[in-house]
Amino acid sequence: MRASNAERFISISQMPAAASSWAKIGGVKMAILIACEESQAVTSAFRRHGIEAYSCDTEDCSGVHPEWHIRRDVREILHDKWDAIIAFPSCTYLTVAGNRWFSEARYGEAAVERKRLRIEAVEFVRMIWDSNDRVCIENPLGCLGRLWRRSTQTVHPYFFGDADSKRTCLWLKNLPRLKRTHFDVKPKIYGYLEKGKHAGNPIYFHDSKLPDADRAKIRSATFPGVAEAMAAQWAEWITAGNRNERQLSLDFNQIPH
Repeated sequence: MRASNAERFISISQMPAAASSWAKIGGVKMAILIACEESQAVTSAFRRHGIEAYSCDTEDCSGVHPEWHIRRDVREILHDKWDAIIAFPSCTYLTVAGNRWFSEARYGEAAVERKRLRIEAVEFVRMIWDSNDRVCIENPLGCLGRLWRRSTQTVHPYFFGDADSKRTCLWLKNLPRLKRTHFDVKPKIYGYLEKGKHAGNPIYFHDSKLPDADRAKIRSATFPGVAEAMAAQWAEWITAGNRNERQLSLDFNQIPH
């Protein structure tokens, strides 16, 4: 059973100093955790839709609202009274792009250690999934479908107005599938392969050359259209669900016992 409205407060010690006021929509206090996010792209989108969202990461946020950011290990606050958790766990050990580094015959103990870290990364995802009634896990195509469970849906940025191709998997618990908002946007082509059996094939965002220093952060960033779709479509869903739960609780309390 979900927590009552009176129980929806996170310990003050868990929150940023300026995060004492909570969103109150339809008489229900609400807060959403955006886990493993330092860019605040999704956090800011939910804020624009009236939901009090907080980003959480072990790094300082690169967004412009540090008062909305919780810098700590997200595992320490997963079981607080969040109304939903949207998580962007690191794909370093989960993506298929790095599979060649798992060859023990070629890389020895380094590959053994990488396999251990992959198992640890999968367990981290499981922990987030089990921590709340409403959860979204976002990750690129990788090993989660094989080692954990199949994704609920796959989306691309160009589905939501950003002209790029980046296959992104979503695992959804008690959240609806995202509805595509743009059908006339095509993914940008960055060039064409010049060699090999795939010569002539287009190069899209996920295969394009990026600066080494910023490659991981750029590739893991949430596109604005995706962030807006999550907030626009899920904020209303979560709000309606909380309002219905509150009404059921009020109706139950009015029944003579």
